[in-house]
Amino acid sequence: MQSSTPAGRTGRPRSAAADTAILAATRAALVDLGWSKLTLGDVATRAGVAKTTLYRRWAGKNELVVDAVAELFDELRLPDRGSLAADIEGVVLQFAAILARPEARSGLMAVVAESTRDDALRERIRASIVERQKRLVLEGRARAQARGELPPETDPAEAARTADLIFDVVAGAVVHRTLVSAEPADGEWVRGLTRVLLWGLSAQPPEPSGGWPPG
Repeated sequence: MQSSTPAGRTGRPRSAAADTAILAATRAALVDLGWSKLTLGDVATRAGVAKTTLYRRWAGKNELVVDAVAELFDELRLPDRGSLAADIEGVVLQFAAILARPEARSGLMAVVAESTRDDALRERIRASIVERQKRLVLEGRARAQARGELPPETDPAEAARTADLIFDVVAGAVVHRTLVSAEPADGEWVRGLTRVLLWGLSAQPPEPSGGWPPG
């Protein structure tokens, strides 16, 4: 029978329960110890597993923390609040609430800083957090189209580029507001961000001119 463990490895298949315990222990260690003092040994003790169990699953602390933080963002849900504006406000408030959690804040900032020197880590952040959460943009846009709030796309490539841009704008604004500026992403701020975003989505693109700025 074919083994369910990764190629080149032997032993029992991965335990989902162990993975859950390890990721939860990682987040607890981030709160208690901070990024710099967190070790795989401490995480293993908190999770009640052998240290070798961690090394079979994660190459090091960076990758482990990415996955622990990514699990928090997987909690995001797009609420159906009756309109595109209200839906955006609801999910942005959830996003800001997650970033306000100490384990998300310290973990995300640490791995992003480390990723400036590590291409593989940057790709893991992109795959585990960014690409997985783009589902929210696609879901919200499809719902708004079904309501008649947004027109359907006729060009799939352009639709994909627009989805990427929407995600970048929203995620970049919330991360900057909460982690860089250290200002609250409260209801008033979120409503303002939503107005700016919707204006951009509904406005017609300008006609090409002979140059910039237009005369």
